[in-house]
Amino acid sequence: MLKNLAQSGLPRIIPLSVLLGLSDPAGIDWGRIRALQFNGNSQHGLLKIVAAIVCGLLVLQLGIGKINIAFLGAWLASLIAIYTYSEMTYRKMAALRRKTIDRSDMTVIYAISAIGGSLWGAGFLLFAFNTTAIEMIPVWATIVCLMVGSAMLLSTVPLSSIMFIASASVACIFGWLYVGSPHLALASIAIAVLLISGCLMTGRSFIERRVAEANLTEKSEVVSLLLKEFEDTGADWLWQTDTSRRVTHVSPRFAHAVGKSAEEIEGKPFLQLVAGQSWDTGQFSPALHELAEKLKRRDSFSNMLVPVQINGENRWWELSASPKLDDHGVFHGFRGVGSDITEQRESADKISHLARFDTLTRLPNRMQLTDAVRKAMQTAEQWNGRCGFMMIDLDRFKAVNDTLGHPVGDRLLERVADRLRSIMTDNELCGRLGGDEFAVVVKETSDTEYMESLAQKIIETLSRPYAVDQHTLYIGASVGTAIGPRDGRTVEMLMRSADLALYRSKDQGGGAFTHYQPQLHVQAEERRVMEIALRKALEKDELSLNYQPVVSADTGGVVGFEALLRWTSPQFGTVSPAKFVPLAEEARLIVPIGEWVMRTACKQAMEWPETVKLAVNVSADQLTEVNFLAMVVSALEESGLPPSRLEIEVTESIFLREGTGAAEVLNQVIAMGVNLSLDDFGTGYSSFGYLRKTRFSTIKVDRSFVKGAAKNAPESLAIIRAVVAMADSLGMSTTAEGAETEEEVEMIRKLGCRKIQGYYFGRPMAAEDARNLFEVFDSELLEYNKRSA
Repeated sequence: MLKNLAQSGLPRIIPLSVLLGLSDPAGIDWGRIRALQFNGNSQHGLLKIVAAIVCGLLVLQLGIGKINIAFLGAWLASLIAIYTYSEMTYRKMAALRRKTIDRSDMTVIYAISAIGGSLWGAGFLLFAFNTTAIEMIPVWATIVCLMVGSAMLLSTVPLSSIMFIASASVACIFGWLYVGSPHLALASIAIAVLLISGCLMTGRSFIERRVAEANLTEKSEVVSLLLKEFEDTGADWLWQTDTSRRVTHVSPRFAHAVGKSAEEIEGKPFLQLVAGQSWDTGQFSPALHELAEKLKRRDSFSNMLVPVQINGENRWWELSASPKLDDHGVFHGFRGVGSDITEQRESADKISHLARFDTLTRLPNRMQLTDAVRKAMQTAEQWNGRCGFMMIDLDRFKAVNDTLGHPVGDRLLERVADRLRSIMTDNELCGRLGGDEFAVVVKETSDTEYMESLAQKIIETLSRPYAVDQHTLYIGASVGTAIGPRDGRTVEMLMRSADLALYRSKDQGGGAFTHYQPQLHVQAEERRVMEIALRKALEKDELSLNYQPVVSADTGGVVGFEALLRWTSPQFGTVSPAKFVPLAEEARLIVPIGEWVMRTACKQAMEWPETVKLAVNVSADQLTEVNFLAMVVSALEESGLPPSRLEIEVTESIFLREGTGAAEVLNQVIAMGVNLSLDDFGTGYSSFGYLRKTRFSTIKVDRSFVKGAAKNAPESLAIIRAVVAMADSLGMSTTAEGAETEEEVEMIRKLGCRKIQGYYFGRPMAAEDARNLFEVFDSELLEYNKRSA
């Protein structure tokens, strides 16, 4: 409480109205003052009861034979009752250990004090009405003693003490006037004034002392906290050895890292401390062997990763050292530094592990599913068995995204993943391929009946209503199944067969499952017709470009646009890029379409300010085209766009095609002065190896990680921090994709991403609208300059 009080910024001088609990000036939590007052007052509860009962019995003895015994008994019973109730109330409030108390909570305490004072006054009046002035003096003296005690014990709550003193004094004054002793009435007034004044001074002194103590305690706690934080977060330590490679001059942090006292470590062989149990067996790890050789040969080493055993626990140390030589070149041992990097290493392993799982649903991703299919196929061929692969596509999911937004869609995908996970057995592995597509690997299946039963169960389970954010959502599922090696002797063929079966299920209106059959051609026919239309889309001017702004995380200003391809067909209407772009790649139309996109985007980008960059997506097929570099050069020359304003975006998938020379082409692109961006980093393949081969200028963080970070998901936060740190160390920039809410934007900025892209700042827009953004800005700037002039 003292720490909280000091942090509240209370003034050193407490206003009288606050001291008495009569007001709460705005801007400060004065309830903490009342909590301190109450805690100081509640410490003397038992003493108050004992004193009250003793004094009550004394007054009772003085009144026997002079005052009606019934009145005296009722008066004493009331006195005992009010003090007992008072103690119970104090104990109840103290048990709550509250750090702040409202003024209304103190009303009971004030009332108890007023009633207690009134009861003592009533006792005095009993003597005034039934005895002489001489006989009243002992009772008056007793009450004065109680008022003095109240001024001392209740001064921490001044108003409580004042209520007691005032109510008792009023009765005493009236009693003395009643028996004709005005001088004693005046004395009662004087005593009351003195006690109330003393009570106020004592109460103010008490609370100001507690505030001062709180400030002092806070300063001490801050200093202690800083020292503790320094000790706790210090990762490096010093270590030294003599010529016999034994530890000398043990530092406290080194002793802490070893888990022993400095006395136990001093003089021990350094390798023995590092090797742990391996010292006795002699079975050293390769890293320990290398360390031993370095020490033996007296060679310097830097950032050597060494597995160590500390008290039976496996840890990782990073060691650096160099030999100590005197002015004559005589060797005196080693001196070096070390740090425990176990947590960092575990984090890296965790990131590698997460690379095999979908961040949103926590299901295995495409890479892990592919590995599982490959293993199942190998087992099936080895034992002459069968395995299965199922592709699942959600029906009507796009409508949910379009009408309720991606956040609701993401939460729906999480529910779908939970349901899939609940019906899997040890024989199945379910995962997410991407978007609203899921897959199931059946490790062993004897016939199609097993696959049919599982597919039907999946459809029924996923078709039940979902409750998401107070919305009741109804979607379905379509399933395509294939059995290996019957329907495909390779992983790719088996997955392709399941994909064709899924197309058939979608053609049937969804909510169905289809087994692969060789004669499946309906979907292929549709793609053939769409392919014909797509081949004519360029010459019929059906393709267009939209641009989504990319803004600076620091200023919020537009620093670039990403070009997004759109197709509006008279036959098929507005076709989703997710549908026609894969078709264009399959039909090898992506090269001429990509060239049109590059040339058109470069021309339209010339209408933007010189500081605004253009990002164009390029597929692996385009990179492997022999004329790709010449096409880029031609597009830049024709448009006049400087190479530094062009940024080519590629995905991790281009590195999966061995022998295509994609990395070499990208390096030549960079040599031209064109920037290079890595899109969807970490969502599917997540290999850091190619980052050493290709000099990317930007790494784009996928929306799934952005969304997870906004929810404080540890995995997403760790991944984004790792990507940002890696990009910064490699001189790269980072762009966070899919920012849709203010919370996501703030989290992105906190994590250090330099650029942001998403609906929060702008949806994809036509080229004219993108140009108008800057025209509006220029006109507003011109008008502002005119007004300033």
